[in-house]
Amino acid sequence: MSAAVAQKITDCLQTCIKGLNDRYEPHVRTHLSKVYMIMGSAIAVTAGGAVFQMDDVLDFGMLAAVATLLLVVALHFYKDDGKNYKIRLAMLYAFGFFSGQSLGPLLGYVGSIDPPIIVTALLVTSVTFLTLSLTALLSEQGKYLYIGGTLVSVINTMAVLSIMNMIFKSYVVQMMQLYVGVLVVAAFLVYDTQDIVEKCRNGNHDVVQHAMDLFFDILSMFRRLVLIMKKKENEALNCRRRTH
Repeated sequence: MSAAVAQKITDCLQTCIKGLNDRYEPHVRTHLSKVYMIMGSAIAVTAGGAVFQMDDVLDFGMLAAVATLLLVVALHFYKDDGKNYKIRLAMLYAFGFFSGQSLGPLLGYVGSIDPPIIVTALLVTSVTFLTLSLTALLSEQGKYLYIGGTLVSVINTMAVLSIMNMIFKSYVVQMMQLYVGVLVVAAFLVYDTQDIVEKCRNGNHDVVQHAMDLFFDILSMFRRLVLIMKKKENEALNCRRRTH
């Protein structure tokens, strides 16, 4: 049975690879490969930053949050000019490291409550990313680009609600933002993937910015999933305490 399942998975992967090879030009495939490799290495750096913080090896505290904001702004304005690739790549990795530092306290707290939450959130994020990326790449090119404006409007609305909720402190609004946020980030993964392909075909080969777009989506989804699972675990613990 396991051999049959393995064969089906292999056949599915081969079909996907063939579909991607038939659909995309060599320079687009090369560009996507670079984007995914940089994104993957940025995730590894982020994991390192989180581990250093949780193990008290290196903890920048609030400076990490400030650094991530400054690096995002810097990457936005310091555009690719064909000569600054290494500097911008280093900035992306620095952003990843400080993002991990900022994420460390949350992961440390969750790990003290229920460590499997972190593994589950990571697996769900990985499977979701793989599924949505293939959906975007194997769908008609440009099919999902129209949702960009709608997603920005939803993000702006959520930002306003978040500010208002700092005053009203509604648990319902807080949870709604988390769940809606996961759906919005999932939609952004599809949109950003097709947008990267479209930009590449139009001559934009900024692999650092494109990797940054996907990396930010993945990081946002993982963080929201951890928060959702943490809240559910806290509710379960409170329920068990009341019962006993």
